[in-house]
Amino acid sequence: MIRLIFVCLGNICRSPIAEGICRAALADDNFRTRMNGEISWDSAGLGDWHQGAAPDPRAIAVAKKHGIDIADLRARKIADDDFESFDLILAMDRDNVEGLRKRCPEQFADRIHLLMDFAHDSKIREVPDPYFFRDEAGFERVFTTIEEGVLGLLTHLRERRF
Repeated sequence: MIRLIFVCLGNICRSPIAEGICRAALADDNFRTRMNGEISWDSAGLGDWHQGAAPDPRAIAVAKKHGIDIADLRARKIADDDFESFDLILAMDRDNVEGLRKRCPEQFADRIHLLMDFAHDSKIREVPDPYFFRDEAGFERVFTTIEEGVLGLLTHLRERRF
């Protein structure tokens, strides 16, 4: 079993979108056939400002537009034991990587990666935080970027692990 956790700042925009995309992709026959039951996923934030809150309404709306329901997710702060529990800790940007590395026990530091490192065809290396965007258009761009990263990650895992 490979355990994935997607991490952003507050766990209400980028990381729940990534979790929803991962869940949807693994329900699709393209990935499920080779990875059935072999991957689990979660999401968290570096901070606890939104603890227990649903994702941002704009994130919910954009995900729903793509047939993905993330309304049931609730924000949580990454816990100390997550560093040991998860095999891959996938940060949305370099600030998230830095924040994770400050908290992570040294023996688990190699588990922290930028999500977009798995999107080999993308020129985008970090997923921008859409929280302060004025409309859903920014969330739509972020959704597309995260989708590239998640699908690249799952393809990487399928080709190398399964």
